[in-house]
Amino acid sequence: MRAALVGGYAGTWIDGRLLDGVALSDEHPPPYGGAGRPEAAPGPRTLADGSPRFGARARMCAMTDYGQPLREQDAKGNPFGQFAVWFADAQTAGERMPEAVALATASPDAVPSVRMVLVKSFDENGFVFFSNHDSQKARELAANPRAALVFHWDALGRQVRVSGPVEPATAAETRDYVRSRPRASQLSALASPQSRVIDSRKALEQLVAELRQRYGDGELPVPSNWGGYRLAAQTFEFWQQRHDRLHDRLSYRRVEPCGWAIERLAP
Repeated sequence: MRAALVGGYAGTWIDGRLLDGVALSDEHPPPYGGAGRPEAAPGPRTLADGSPRFGARARMCAMTDYGQPLREQDAKGNPFGQFAVWFADAQTAGERMPEAVALATASPDAVPSVRMVLVKSFDENGFVFFSNHDSQKARELAANPRAALVFHWDALGRQVRVSGPVEPATAAETRDYVRSRPRASQLSALASPQSRVIDSRKALEQLVAELRQRYGDGELPVPSNWGGYRLAAQTFEFWQQRHDRLHDRLSYRRVEPCGWAIERLAP
């Protein structure tokens, strides 16, 4: 856990909770009007053979407006401030883990891969997440140090896309985060040869048991092959669902020397 203030907004969270976050007020009301999730479309959800219904014959979920448009005059001039407001909205709306994000990387041959990770903090230097250095994402970042993030908050009909170069976080950031994790999670991180083929789950559990016996109640080491990464945001896109597919999309693009250009994109 670490504090990260951006333009008066706190950007630190842990275990699904924003700490010292933006308090909703008359200036930042809940954007969904207290209405919650949209109701599902009427009718059966499956075909006669039990497969889900898709396409023109049925919709899985009714498309509805979420009560508050995304307008240029309402958007923060700094995308980190805008992100902090939306993150607080997602937490208030009941999103279980608003810090969960899709992380996309690519190999040197431009073969993409994507997975869900947890972003643990952010500030104007970027978004921080952690991984085993032997994992696929870490290997790809070592060879091609650029990535993209997508946050999706369904209860609000919102997405945020972020892209930019990636660099290692500091050793102190890694140590502090490792020490903040439950002991069982620390043991699992030490035992797991992430992304490698293993014989069985039983063999993995045995490795955890051996580590538990070896260290007893003593302090666990910080894995040498494990650490943090910081995505230094160069572009943002904030997406708000609207009626009839006329969604709102505002793009933030870095401009020299230290500003941001805000542009509206067609849905």
